[in-house]
Amino acid sequence: MEKGSTGATEKTQSALPCKDKSDEDSCGPNSHNSREATCGATAGRARWTLLRQVLRQKQTDSPEVKQVSVRRFATFDLFRRKKLSAQEHCDTSDDQWVEYRSVYYPEYGAFLRDNMGPLKVNEVLNSFDNTGNVCVWPSEEVMAHYCLQKRHSFKGAVCELGGGMTCLGGLMVAISADVKEVLLSDGNEKSIQNVRRVVERNRQAGKFGSTHVSSRVVRWDCEVDISALEGHFDTVMCADCLFLDQYRACLVDAIRRLLRPNGMALVFAPGRGETLTLFCRLAQQAGLCVCQHQQYDAQVWDVHLKFRDDPVRQYGPSRNEKEWRNAWRRNSAGIT
Repeated sequence: MEKGSTGATEKTQSALPCKDKSDEDSCGPNSHNSREATCGATAGRARWTLLRQVLRQKQTDSPEVKQVSVRRFATFDLFRRKKLSAQEHCDTSDDQWVEYRSVYYPEYGAFLRDNMGPLKVNEVLNSFDNTGNVCVWPSEEVMAHYCLQKRHSFKGAVCELGGGMTCLGGLMVAISADVKEVLLSDGNEKSIQNVRRVVERNRQAGKFGSTHVSSRVVRWDCEVDISALEGHFDTVMCADCLFLDQYRACLVDAIRRLLRPNGMALVFAPGRGETLTLFCRLAQQAGLCVCQHQQYDAQVWDVHLKFRDDPVRQYGPSRNEKEWRNAWRRNSAGIT
């Protein structure tokens, strides 16, 4: 999305596998706002079961849900993930530090902090939008890859909204682009606590150069949060942030208000049900100019096609034939 002096905005869409989030871990991107390809087994189903329960505000006692790992997630193989030894970091906690390094731009990498413990269901149910705490979504990975590709197009001040536990996309901008400042944000305090540690670790490693990198809680529905940053950013970006119906209009308004005149919003999102259509409609009603793009990257598009055309790849070999065919039908019909 691009915001002109008249309030118009230009937006880009995604080219990732477009699947229902309740069934799989794939995603896609858009320009303006905006999460191993198959989860196919208990961990994947447990994660989605947990998210459904969170969104419906229901408790769940299933052992497989309570023990689902925070760090199991789908990937498009755009980054290599390497665990750091104890000698390579100074963190004395049980958390594991890892290095994410771009496959296609190997000169760029960032240190991320893994929380290896099981999810605490009560904590998830009582906090604001914990989806970013569950894993690094594939759309975040793809947005980070796209930011590296387009690193020379960024300028001035950049903000990532809804970046979860890592804000990987915003980190890649801070590391690779010649920008003055990058703000990494999420609406969940637990996520931002982790992001602060990630920022400090990468700052100590000299990853940011002269770019000022900060993090803070930004809720799209909070007037205090938005007004404090109004009209400040040349680029606002987000990945897979369109699925919560009650916050979609707030997200559009936040993007519109945070952008400077002629600013650009980069939104990555899957075509999950009607969420993308509804978001684009709201953005246009808000006076933003919306453009959607799918085939913006050959590698991502190739993976998208493989997932789209192969239900077994999407839903995993551990499902029996009837299960994955039913899941395929639900997804094709846009049923969430």
